[in-house]
Amino acid sequence: MKSALIRGRRFTRSLTMITLVLVISTGLLTITSATATTASKSTPKKGTTAALLDTLVVKGKAPKTGYSRSSFSHWRDPDRNGCDARNDILKRDLINIVFKEDTGECKAISGVLNDPYSGTSIQFTLGKSEVDIDHVVALSHAWQVGAFQWSDAKRLEFANDPTNLLAVSARLNRQKGDGDAATWLPPAKSYRCAYVSRQVVVKEKYGLWVTAPEKAQIKRILEGCPNFSAPTS
Repeated sequence: MKSALIRGRRFTRSLTMITLVLVISTGLLTITSATATTASKSTPKKGTTAALLDTLVVKGKAPKTGYSRSSFSHWRDPDRNGCDARNDILKRDLINIVFKEDTGECKAISGVLNDPYSGTSIQFTLGKSEVDIDHVVALSHAWQVGAFQWSDAKRLEFANDPTNLLAVSARLNRQKGDGDAATWLPPAKSYRCAYVSRQVVVKEKYGLWVTAPEKAQIKRILEGCPNFSAPTS
């Protein structure tokens, strides 16, 4: 009888040990799985805007000292297609375009803009100010995050690069001013991923840096579109 009790106690202790091992193992598996999931979420997928953002240098803005809009020679024709950059963008972004006669379908005089910033349609008429061409990375902002060091030729390239140009609502363009993503975003929330992605692509292309608040805001936007990649033109 005594021998049977001893065997029973040993069996009970063995079961307890097995249970503890299983519990600990299960816990480790859960922790390992959770860690892997967290790591997966924190590492942006290659080729996405989020991954490109992580390649940009982060530091504060330089002084605006010396900035002048005229330092960026804009509305030129760097691709030598016969149209200046402004008319190239109107031709790309407007629908139902009417061109001025004898300009080789270059100078737009009217059309309709499906405005990405507001999500509304805006009538474009030459000479009226309802449609602007926006530098997505504003010229003044670019100056403060690296462009102050550039040659005149590089600033001309930047100011006329179609990757950094969009036809948009004049009102919202002027509201934006030289703001970055930390201080201004398009009211149309459905366009925000595309907007910040274009800014990241432009900054990477020209070696411009981002500020810490700007990067944090862009990351928050991209959390809603982790696989987003911006257009390049």
